[in-house]
Amino acid sequence: MQPRFETITEKLLVGQRVKMSYLNNKTFELWRKFMPSRKEIKNSISTELYSVEVYPPQFFENFSNEVEFEKWAAIEATSLDKLPNEMESLILPTGLYAVFIHKGPASSGPKTYQYIFETWIPSSEYQLDNRPHFALMGDKYKNEDPDSEEEIWIPVKKKL
Repeated sequence: MQPRFETITEKLLVGQRVKMSYLNNKTFELWRKFMPSRKEIKNSISTELYSVEVYPPQFFENFSNEVEFEKWAAIEATSLDKLPNEMESLILPTGLYAVFIHKGPASSGPKTYQYIFETWIPSSEYQLDNRPHFALMGDKYKNEDPDSEEEIWIPVKKKL
C-alpha cells in the first residue's frame, strides 16, 4: 500500500469535538451527535466528512493508549462566520500529506493505521509532522460495508 502525496492549502472546518483517548474512545458518540446537526452548517463546501485527530506534541514518540487528544467530526466550509449552536471551527494548516486509501469496513481501519505507523513511516523518507491527521469520507464511504473506501491523510515532512 503506497500513498500519494498532496500539499493542501489551509482548510476551514466546522464541526464538533471531544477529548478522548484510544482507551476511552468516544468516536461513535461524537458522530452520533454531529450527523443530525451537520445540515445546520449553511456555508459548507461539499458533503465529504472529515474525521480529524489533533494530537499533542510527542504523542507518537511516547505512545500510550491512555493519552488524550482531540477528535473532530467536521465538514469543510467557505467561512467561519455564523457557526451553528454547539459547533466550533478548526483550521487545517497548509502542508504535505501522505494519503492512503483504506478499503473495507471502518472496523478494519486499525490494520491500515498499524501498517502506516509501524511499516510505511519507518521505512520511508518521511516523518510525521505536527499537524492534524484526518480521514476523508466521501461518496465511496459506506461505514461497515466491505466495499467502503476512505482516505487517510497523514501529515508528513522529509526526514532530517
